[in-house]
Amino acid sequence: RSTFGRKAAFSALSILVALLIAGQAVTVYFVYQQSGQISKLTKTSQTLQLESLQRKLPPSAKPASKMRMAVVNVPLAMKDLPLAPSSDGMSMGPLSNKTEDQVKHLLLQADPKKMFPELKDNLMDNLKRLKKSMTDSDWKSFESWMHKWLLFELAKNPQKDEKVIPAEKG
Repeated sequence: RSTFGRKAAFSALSILVALLIAGQAVTVYFVYQQSGQISKLTKTSQTLQLESLQRKLPPSAKPASKMRMAVVNVPLAMKDLPLAPSSDGMSMGPLSNKTEDQVKHLLLQADPKKMFPELKDNLMDNLKRLKKSMTDSDWKSFESWMHKWLLFELAKNPQKDEKVIPAEKG
């Protein structure tokens, strides 16, 4: 009688384990089936974010078709990015001629989650706020870029007999 009870318990336990394994397999199957829909929803979300950004930009002074050749980077244009569809089948660029808006548009195409801080104070306060919000390595990289930009601007516009103001240490 005890051997029959042990066999029954072992059979019941085996059936329970088999049902649990089958349940896990079914769950994995359904999750795998849903992954395609999740990726479609992600692409749709990115497209909607770009459309929202384009609606917020002021209208362009020039038609976008004339601007496109000047602002489109060929490697980026060849890349398959989720963009808002337009009437001619190609994606529209930013709706503004401002360099800031065009660069922001290109950066958001590469990474729609990228955030840009609101900088509404004067230059020095904005730079101080940026320095506090950036990591040390990012700030050093930014300082290096500012130095190169300054050299570029100086090369573009040579100064005529002006006094050189030394930078403050601090």
